[in-house]
Amino acid sequence: MVKARYGTEALKKARLTAWDNPNPEKDYTVDISFPEFTCLCPRSGYPDFATIRVVYTPDKKVVELKSFKLYLNSFRDCHISHEAVTNLIFDDLKRLLKPRAMEVTGDFNVRGNVKTIVKVSV
Repeated sequence: MVKARYGTEALKKARLTAWDNPNPEKDYTVDISFPEFTCLCPRSGYPDFATIRVVYTPDKKVVELKSFKLYLNSFRDCHISHEAVTNLIFDDLKRLLKPRAMEVTGDFNVRGNVKTIVKVSV
């Protein structure tokens, strides 16, 4: 029997977590870029590659970055469209953080001569 690698186990347990904002009295911007995002096309099963960018103004909470990295990596075997995954990431972060403002961008690599960028904001 082959034992699962520690990264595979970490992705199974991946959960977004938040920390207290150290400066809730200020309006400031957090800009996170994740250039190695992958998921699978729900129709063909081929891999899709993207840069996921999150820009937000926190209120009481900020996202814990390791949990965010594991959360994003957990999509690598998920069959999901560009639009659905970008909206899901936005909804999960909005629910967790309740930010003052936020935009999530899924900037997907060209596939089949088509370039897709999905933006969701509040």
